[in-house]
Amino acid sequence: MGSHAGAGDLLELVRSGRAVTRGALQQATGLSRATVGQRLDRLFRAGWLREGAGGPVGSPLGGRPSITLEFDDEHAVVLAADLDTRHARAAVLSLTGEIQAEHTGTLVIEEGPDAVLDELGRWFAELLEKAGRPADAVCGIGLAVPGPVDTDTGRVVQPPIMPGWDGYDIRARLARAFTAHADGPAGVPVLVDNDANLMAYGEQRTGYPDCSAFALVKVSTGIGAGVVVGGSIYRGIDGGAGDIGHIRVPQGAEALCKCGSYGCLAAVASGGAVARRLAEAGVPAASGSDVRDLLTAGHPGAAALAREAGRVVGDVLATVVTLLNPGVLMIAGDLAGTPFLTGVRELLYQRALSRSTAHLDVVTSKLGERAGLVGAGALVVEHLYAPERAEARLAALGV
Repeated sequence: MGSHAGAGDLLELVRSGRAVTRGALQQATGLSRATVGQRLDRLFRAGWLREGAGGPVGSPLGGRPSITLEFDDEHAVVLAADLDTRHARAAVLSLTGEIQAEHTGTLVIEEGPDAVLDELGRWFAELLEKAGRPADAVCGIGLAVPGPVDTDTGRVVQPPIMPGWDGYDIRARLARAFTAHADGPAGVPVLVDNDANLMAYGEQRTGYPDCSAFALVKVSTGIGAGVVVGGSIYRGIDGGAGDIGHIRVPQGAEALCKCGSYGCLAAVASGGAVARRLAEAGVPAASGSDVRDLLTAGHPGAAALAREAGRVVGDVLATVVTLLNPGVLMIAGDLAGTPFLTGVRELLYQRALSRSTAHLDVVTSKLGERAGLVGAGALVVEHLYAPERAEARLAALGV
């Protein structure tokens, strides 16, 4: 970092806890006391930093204890939404990820981006009112979607379960909906990513911050995986990493997938596939969330099919685990109950090298339904307060 460290770099040191006093910042950057003071003044004027309580110890020679600096998470809020195929969840979050107001409702992705994003704008307006925050307190919006996303453009790329969304400019439309319904400032930054990626990011940061290779598999209407390596989402070159629902499996030769191919994992072992098999057996189920309700009620047919689906997914995960060597493999989504998890473990430990599973924890979600929201919020904050972006934003604020 060295002597050209700007205000954004100092903010990063404080936010990460690596240096939280003026003295420690001087040491970490090699900047003079006066320069550190000037850069911190900009952050205080923006309302991004505040002085905390005195540090734990004074110097051995007496004198005042150092004053610690902390990120001020009151100065703005983030809006986040997590879209599933038939319902969605939206929230106002603090900059440190606490949920301040939340709403869940029916929102059918097949109705297309224009209608769905407009409705989200309406939800956001109501949520801000509920949280008692003005629209101009919103620094950014994060959106999780059930399809592959090119994060450079924020557009989904040939999503099998999002008809009508391919290549659509989600960022511009959601920003407009926010301006229209919440009377918000124009051009609020919008970040879009895949739901499994954002769930993985939220869960890793919240529950497993020290895990350097973390994988989450979401099994709902479709199947997708999110991978966090070295604290960052691993996306591949154009957002396609983790799309394991379209790996071919031998059990599926007859099964036609929504993507148009036969034999995909999602066509055999997703919540949607289990729902279809239950419906054929005369049990009313149309989607992953119906299967979840049946599993919660202890339906034996649903449990047997979920365990079977878990075995098929576990077989694929043996390859995933061998390739990635993660410390944590988290199973999330509608099917992520005991029967499915039992099936996954049976096949995973049978098929994978004992070397790749020796230090592996196979777990279920800690954040539950909120993982995608927490991840979307964190993505926005990490983006907006990263050193270079922070510098540009401070300049725009005129501080």
